[in-house]
Amino acid sequence: MNTATKLLRGGVRAYQLTLSSVLGGQCRFYPSCSAYAMEALAVHGALHGSALAARRILRCHPWNPGGVDPVPPAHHHDEMKQNG
Repeated sequence: MNTATKLLRGGVRAYQLTLSSVLGGQCRFYPSCSAYAMEALAVHGALHGSALAARRILRCHPWNPGGVDPVPPAHHHDEMKQNG
């Protein structure tokens, strides 16, 4: 895990330990947006993981029904080359 990913995960963790208990508890998705962000950063790295987390947060509003929304699996370049 690179430095940028560690810093971003640290920021999400700080949110989870401080603001989440005040602002949270209302997430319409599973896993929660912060748990999704932690996993997305771990699986996809800083750039793509941040984009996935931002997209998830932007979908978290009263007009979206929510539900189960797992982090997509990582696709490795070797697998993509083999599958053409």
